Amino acid sequence: MPELPEVEVTRLSFAERIHGASVIGVRMGKPLRWPLGCEPASLVGTTVGPIARRGKYLWMPLGSGGLLMHLGMSGSLAFGPQALPAGAHDHFDLITTLGTLRLTDPRRFGAVVWSAGLAQDPAAKLLAGLGVEPFDAAFTGEYLYRALHRRRVAVKLALLSGSIVVGAGNIYACEALFRAGIDPRTRGDRVSRARCERLALAVRETLAEALTLGGSTLRDFRDAHGMSGAFQLQARVYDRAGMPCMVCATPIRRIVQGQRSSYFCPTCQRR
Repeated sequence: MPELPEVEVTRLSFAERIHGASVIGVRMGKPLRWPLGCEPASLVGTTVGPIARRGKYLWMPLGSGGLLMHLGMSGSLAFGPQALPAGAHDHFDLITTLGTLRLTDPRRFGAVVWSAGLAQDPAAKLLAGLGVEPFDAAFTGEYLYRALHRRRVAVKLALLSGSIVVGAGNIYACEALFRAGIDPRTRGDRVSRARCERLALAVRETLAEALTLGGSTLRDFRDAHGMSGAFQLQARVYDRAGMPCMVCATPIRRIVQGQRSSYFCPTCQRR
């Protein structure tokens, strides 16, 4: 599933190229997760504003409102001067004077939804439960400590929920917890202030590294240029079960938490 780094990399790969374009056509394919919410023809003639991101959603201002886009489990956006004929998994084309933005999604869990604004439904409802952005000044060790101390679930699951901080998807949560030296099974309300400081820093550092490396490509992620990510090649624990820890040589363990695989070093990461 594309996580925050992959979504931000995607945004950066086409945001400047499409900014200021005029919409000259819309092509709809098979239904996505939610309906578009407007007549496709009503988008023709609007101008594309600056593309923004909130969590794993992209916001494209268009005229009096905009499109909220989500890549779902397997979606990707491609932008180019000329689009090839649509394939079976190409479900939305926004055709502009500067090129065509295409959403491809084999599993159709992605979405393109019209909203009159981010503070109005349906955008407001979809974004309401999101936590702070990891690079915002509000995401501090103290904030994380207060948020986790209301949670009796494992710290890994608290990070994955997205209601405390957005962007710490499975691979990044595993890597951040390793950097912070925290066992993923540790209950959230038992993580000390000092460890929360280390964890907040580790989350930011992990996501910053992922952005620098173009995100992670575990199956089929591509940005709008068609480029793959490389963060997975630098992973210290993720998908390394049975392999020696890069710090202490203890074999990395794999467990299942909330139907997701967690990888950690039983020596370097303490409960």
